[in-house]
Amino acid sequence: MILPIVAYGAPILQQKCFPLPADYTALPELIACMWETMYGASGCGLAAPQINMPVRVFIVDSIVTYEQMEEEERALYFYGDTGIRKVFINAELLAVSEEQLWDDDEGCLSIPGLSASVRRPWAATIRYYDEHLVEHTETFTGLTARMIQHEYDHIEGRLYPDLLGPDARKAINRKLQNIKKGRFKSLYPMTRE
Repeated sequence: MILPIVAYGAPILQQKCFPLPADYTALPELIACMWETMYGASGCGLAAPQINMPVRVFIVDSIVTYEQMEEEERALYFYGDTGIRKVFINAELLAVSEEQLWDDDEGCLSIPGLSASVRRPWAATIRYYDEHLVEHTETFTGLTARMIQHEYDHIEGRLYPDLLGPDARKAINRKLQNIKKGRFKSLYPMTRE
């Protein structure tokens, strides 16, 4: 089932999410709805708070992006990787690369029609549970690491505009305020609550 995506300005997008209980029986339905909602909005990642669930669950599909890129771009952004399609439950970001920072445009399904250049570490190590509640600790690089960090920020109550400097934030502030007031167009279902 495709669910409406929560728009910028809703309080749920600014709160740190709760761990998903191990006995949460609706997990398969939640994950299925998240994939369907994300693909319905042509996204590459989605976090549970974006569908009004304040729990530490997010999904990432960087394979779609990888497949849409030219060979030169793949080598630059994926660095030998071919992308992932994964569920992350109760994730904990353990480490990020300190020296390999890079700027790239980021968008967000909760902030339709807007993107900005965001600086993020090239690599990230994360501990998480998959959809079968099996624990993993993995290091991801390149565009996949960027997507994971973006979605991880959602479960921590952060959005990419929170990472911008004052000038960059000022440049998009009017558009952010319009989204907050419901003045935006979207090609997928959205809610302001």
